[in-house]
Amino acid sequence: MVEQFSSTQPIYMQLVQRVCRQIVRNEVQPGEKLPSVRDLAVQFGVNPNTVQRVNMELERMGIIESRRGQGMFVTEDQPRLIMMREQLKEELVTRFADEMRDVGFTDEEIVASVRSHLEKSPDQ
Repeated sequence: MVEQFSSTQPIYMQLVQRVCRQIVRNEVQPGEKLPSVRDLAVQFGVNPNTVQRVNMELERMGIIESRRGQGMFVTEDQPRLIMMREQLKEELVTRFADEMRDVGFTDEEIVASVRSHLEKSPDQ
């Protein structure tokens, strides 16, 4: 299945974010082996060099680690994974709040709207 990508951000960064979200959603577990570069390239419909760049970035971030002769694995470093989850949350909240403020909503209106939405939304 070929993925859809935004033209506003480099593809490799979009893939980095997708992998991070998969980890946060527990779709990919700590210590789990990631598919090969070739398999991921086919899955995402991108050049293998793009996937290699994704792996390099995730490894630089401490999210995945290379095991010689075995492949790439999600880190089992729980503090690192918790930090990644918190960073993602902060980025999403900041983006949401900034956009709401840009439209002209006050902080009180934003908080009231979020509270109202969460009260009527089913738990996930």
